[in-house]
Amino acid sequence: MTMTTADPATPPEAPPPEAAEAAAAVAAPARRGRLATFARGRWLRTIPGRIRAHVALVLAALVALLALLTVAVGNARDSVQTIGHDAGPQVVATSTLYFALSDMDAQVSNILLIGRQHDLGIGYDQTLKVYEQRRAEADAAAVQAAQLAGRDPALRQTVQDVLDGLGRYERLVGSAMQLNDQAAHPAGEPPKQVVDAYRQATDLMKLELLPKAYNITLDTGAHVRQAYETKRSAVLAGRDWVIAAGVLTLLLLVATQLYLARTFRRMLNPALVLATLGTVALAVVGAGLLSAQAGHIRKAKEDGFDSVLSLSRARAVSHSAFADQSRYLLDPGRADTYEQTYLDKSLSVFYPDIGDKPLNLENYYAGVGGEVGSYRAGSGQKVPFLGFFGDEAQTADRGREAAALQSTLRAYQAVQADDQRMRSLAASGDRSGAITLRMGRQSGAIHDFDAYDDALGSLIAVHQGAFTKAIKDADGGLRGWKAVPPAVAVIALLIIAGVRPRLAEFR
Repeated sequence: MTMTTADPATPPEAPPPEAAEAAAAVAAPARRGRLATFARGRWLRTIPGRIRAHVALVLAALVALLALLTVAVGNARDSVQTIGHDAGPQVVATSTLYFALSDMDAQVSNILLIGRQHDLGIGYDQTLKVYEQRRAEADAAAVQAAQLAGRDPALRQTVQDVLDGLGRYERLVGSAMQLNDQAAHPAGEPPKQVVDAYRQATDLMKLELLPKAYNITLDTGAHVRQAYETKRSAVLAGRDWVIAAGVLTLLLLVATQLYLARTFRRMLNPALVLATLGTVALAVVGAGLLSAQAGHIRKAKEDGFDSVLSLSRARAVSHSAFADQSRYLLDPGRADTYEQTYLDKSLSVFYPDIGDKPLNLENYYAGVGGEVGSYRAGSGQKVPFLGFFGDEAQTADRGREAAALQSTLRAYQAVQADDQRMRSLAASGDRSGAITLRMGRQSGAIHDFDAYDDALGSLIAVHQGAFTKAIKDADGGLRGWKAVPPAVAVIALLIIAGVRPRLAEFR
């Protein structure tokens, strides 16, 4: 019998069209039936369906927890970057602009006051060197202010006005110094043309440059404060949402374990227990991290940035007031004006309670002496004075900060005592004695002011140290964030591993 074999290269015959249509007709209702079953929730009537629903809800809550943590940590990172690394330090640097401009004018008044007696004060050459140094600092601070201005047209215009005014001031100062060199006058006896030239320069500085420089620091500082308030509020709100999401995830995990325990009569699911513990740790650590970040940000802002900025202003105003002593002696025609200006600046630094007495220098001296003598920084007693130092005393902590503040106040009292003696000599007609007290190398006035400046610098350094530490701690806490996403992935895998054996029982 002859047998035929099929050609291996020949493809199998396709099913007839009628069979394919019949199969499609059967599959379509089946798919529609499954969709209808899902839509009607019939799958929840099965144990596998309920288990999958539990898992889906737990994983969704876990993803939400991770998302909330990510947003909150991002806000914390932005706040630390703004306050600690970008705008915060730059704003503090802009306060150098006011100080540098003010001290430039102070050095000019000293040069004109000593005349040909170049050995008075810190010496002519050293005074001129300090003037050039302050001019370089002012230029650098103006550049930083321009960078901070960004797209703010008003702030950029203010910075440009300061730069333009500084150019005019330097030309006026150059003219005054040239006339001063030509006159070669004795100390404290400049000719009228020197005084008139200096008046133009110092009026420009006092009425235009210094107010605008002060406004630059105020405006840029306001931007930092606004960013701080917004971001810190967002971090704290994020912490609350993280706690809520963590509690929800835990409740869903507990509900899943209870359902599995009732259904399969098993008390514990080791993988789900580990996932629960991991979720507790994640929520607690996440909320703790965000609370710590809010605390670091607050300390950096309030105990660091605010205090450094305020005390830097106090230092700049103090130097300007000290220069008013030179102007008082340099220009007798404006002595009353410079005396009042000195009082106004001194009040902004330290404002004592003088009761119903007239607000003049004599009562101010008495108020400073009485309140500095009775006040003990960090003791918890009510602060009896206002001004920059009053603000500092309100928040001063015990330890280094209180000790530095106390030293600064005592040094400030010595400066005011020197000012009182100088004006008494000038009022009695002893201008030579007043100039010697103010500018003499052995008289103590310059020495006492330098001691005050050093003490104030030490107080600023304490707050700068607190600022640096708070930002360092915040940066360290944020570095731990890298471990959170892998931890969430491990928790999700534990959840899946915990329910998989139970689902396998229904295959």
